[in-house]
Formats: sequence, structure tokens, C-alpha cells
Amino acid sequence: MPSNTVIAVSTEDTVRTIRLDRPTRLNSLDLDAKAQLLAALREAAESPDVRAVVLTGTGRAFCVGQDLREARSAEVGPAMGDAVREQYNPLVRTLLTMPKPVLAAVNGVAAGAGLSLALACDFRIAAASATLTTAFAGIGLSCDTGISWTLPRIVGRATAFDLLLRPRVVDAEEALGLGLFNQVVADENLEAEVRTAAVQLAAGPTRAFGAIKTAVTFAAESTLDAALECEAEQIAHTGASEDYGVALNAFLEKRMPVFTGR
Repeated sequence: MPSNTVIAVSTEDTVRTIRLDRPTRLNSLDLDAKAQLLAALREAAESPDVRAVVLTGTGRAFCVGQDLREARSAEVGPAMGDAVREQYNPLVRTLLTMPKPVLAAVNGVAAGAGLSLALACDFRIAAASATLTTAFAGIGLSCDTGISWTLPRIVGRATAFDLLLRPRVVDAEEALGLGLFNQVVADENLEAEVRTAAVQLAAGPTRAFGAIKTAVTFAAESTLDAALECEAEQIAHTGASEDYGVALNAFLEKRMPVFTGR
């Protein structure tokens, strides 16, 4: 059992909010935080009562990545690679493969692995005061937590190298221009804007959202023929869903569909 609770989880209707709750440590990730976050994400992914997920932080940071105070006392070299494989990689896989939409509410600074987690979400809505930095090279490390996969796909290879090799603080407006944020709102409006977006997603065709995520992620590393086959498989999967039947009838009857996520 973790020694203390550092992840706050709440559910309103079908929206699950997972909040990193170590504000005095800028929501940095120690062993407890990583274990609790993974458990919370997996539970949200598997729960039939959850149709959209919000990931955010408490206080003035979203997440600044690894707790360097803990890292200083940890083993180095090969053991660090094992830690990435065992503690960080499962977080990224769970976010990227979760069969429902995940929205990062970036309430403050997102750095290192914290930025990586935000980039693994499907949407990012940020407060105007939020900033980001890749951070890794600044402490003499390579990158991790999936950012080598997500960042070039969002901003392109050249800009990804620039941000990774010359880490700097990027403000919210620049991040929006680079495509790292989908939306930037006034700090005081962040919670309401995120809530509106999450409720809209939660009311959508959940199985279709999951299938789209599967197809897009698969296509990123596949041949054209393989991607086309994956699309066909996902169409077959969603074509057998209740939501498709509901939407088809609603279209023919000229009314708005009410999706149930089934």
C-alpha cells in the first residue's frame, strides 16, 4: 500500500477527474504518485461508468516530472532504464490506448515527464499562465515517458529536436501556436471550460472514440495496407454498437442522437 494518498479521484456523471495532488512538490512524481496514478488510470479505462477522463494537477503546477529529491537517492545507470520501463511506460501506454477520450487540464507548469503525460492525452486545455518545458537535456538526461513518440507527431521532427535539445520555457500562447495546446483560456475559466469539453466528450459515442484512437495510434507505425485493414476492423466493431444504430435512426428521423457509450 502507498504510504500516503497523492492522487485525488472524483467522478461527476460519467466524467472521471484524476488530480495529481502534491502541490508543495509541484506535483512531481515519486514512487507513490506513479503507482497511484497508474492504478487510477487503469481503473478509469476499465470502468463502464466512465466515458471521459480529465487529468490535472493541484496548485500552480500540472506536473514537473520526476521528483528529483527522490531520484538523488536512487540508483543510477541501468536501474534508471528499468524504472522507466516499469513506472513510466505503463502510464503512457494506458493514456494512449484508453478506449475513451482523455483531456489534460494544464493548470500550470508542465515539465519533463509531466509534459510527456500531457502530450499522451487526447486533448490539452491550458490556463493562460501555464508554461511547459521538455527539461530532460537540462539535467543531462535523454527523454522518456513517450515524448520521443508524441512530440514529433504533434510539432514535427525539427521543432521537436529544438524543444528537446535546447529546453526552454514555452508560454501558453506559443504552445497553442505550436499545436501543443488545443485551447488556452483565462486561469479563472479553466475548470469551467474543461468541464464543458469533458461533458461534451462523455456524451459522445464512446466506443467510436476508442476505435478512432486505436486506428490513429496503429496507423502511426503501420503500412497503408495495414492501416486500411485496421480501419475496416474498427468500422466492423463500431458498426455493431448500439450507438451506431441510435445515430442511424436519429439521422433518418432528422433528430439529434442520444449516445449511451454502448
